[in-house]
Amino acid sequence: MTQPDSTATGLANTQLFEDFLAQQQDLPAWWIEQKRAQWALFQSLPLPTRKDEEWRFANVNAIQLDGFALSAPVPDSVETEILSRSNELAETAGKLVFAGDKLLELQPISDELAAQGIIWMPLSQAIVEHEELLRKHFMAQPIKLGSEKFSALHGALCTSGTFLYVPKGVEIDLPLVAHHWTGTDGTALFPHTLLIAEDHSKVTLVDFFDAPSSDAKNFICGVNDLYAGSGSKVTYVCAQNWGTRSTALQLNSTQAFRDSFVTSLNLNLGGSFSRSEMHNQALGPGGHSKMLSLTVAKDKQEFDQRTLQTHVAPNTVSDLLYKNALLDQARTLFSGLIRVEPDAQRTDAYQTNRNLLLSPEAEANSLPGLEILANDVKCSHGATTGKIEEEQFYYMLARGIPPKVAKELLVFGFFNEVLTKIENEPIADKLRAKIRAKFGS
Repeated sequence: MTQPDSTATGLANTQLFEDFLAQQQDLPAWWIEQKRAQWALFQSLPLPTRKDEEWRFANVNAIQLDGFALSAPVPDSVETEILSRSNELAETAGKLVFAGDKLLELQPISDELAAQGIIWMPLSQAIVEHEELLRKHFMAQPIKLGSEKFSALHGALCTSGTFLYVPKGVEIDLPLVAHHWTGTDGTALFPHTLLIAEDHSKVTLVDFFDAPSSDAKNFICGVNDLYAGSGSKVTYVCAQNWGTRSTALQLNSTQAFRDSFVTSLNLNLGGSFSRSEMHNQALGPGGHSKMLSLTVAKDKQEFDQRTLQTHVAPNTVSDLLYKNALLDQARTLFSGLIRVEPDAQRTDAYQTNRNLLLSPEAEANSLPGLEILANDVKCSHGATTGKIEEEQFYYMLARGIPPKVAKELLVFGFFNEVLTKIENEPIADKLRAKIRAKFGS
């Protein structure tokens, strides 16, 4: 099997796509056809500009497709290092480790869980063995927050990712974990997560996104699809720590049906420019979603966050809380919308963005919004941006605490409201450790 043409000038290169597709010919015809359709869509759509409402105030020039090739195998020594570092949680129900597009390790679920009908495998295997589920759920939700072109690129070039299916009434106590590592410098990665939790099931899935080298330069365009059936309880955690010279887009879609409870938390640490889009759909009465995010931005990092809370059914709840801590000359942008459809009476929706400026040169922008088409709802949105309280800071300095440590402690106090919403304490502890490492870097 030949490798993709690494001399291609960029990800929009047609020859690069044809070389890539030539490697996919042993996969089902529907998968190949879908990729061709996505490539055609990608080519037909223009690159976004700041004139587009969904990209208002965004640094669109940070997204460059030239100069990147598709992922190539990493050296054996790097594989060994990646495997040694892919042990973030001591107890898991299953684990997947990817380096670029290559699966390095599969820790299968127990025989007991498998006997209950749980499916845990790489996406490439699921394409062949579970065609019906893939065709129904893979990228089935439309992108509505501005990244249609990049979603199409993902659909055309994605090969690696996680597939998790939990049957009706099955509960998994321990989390399942996937580690996604970038490949060599100058390559692109398109990780995908598809989680299907059927009615009255319970599951926790954690994605760790990382780079072997902290200063790696890669292009990443990831997508996740979360399906929460009636009465299910789904927790999804994404911890992103790409290389400091990387450009990353993460497009997230959640479907919450009747009486389901979905908690999602995104930790944003890495990348030079990182854009995340989160579309949460409340599709069944009684559906409840918590949308959480923590970001530590330093140096000249930029984090662009776009959210949409769509309420379609009555008696649904969504609660969004995004917190950003900014140092140096970092910049964040939050733009969120709560949309309540006419039939979604008695919706209860909240949207809060809070920013903590740790430097006079840092910049935080917030654009919360509401679009309410029903008349019996309770919705609110708000944003705050503030500096460290000088009294608290100087109190710590007066007691011999170094300024850097003092800022870290104040940030943890600021973040604690979000971290305590994660019921799994080992996961919360791991997120704290990653935040602490960001301050030490």
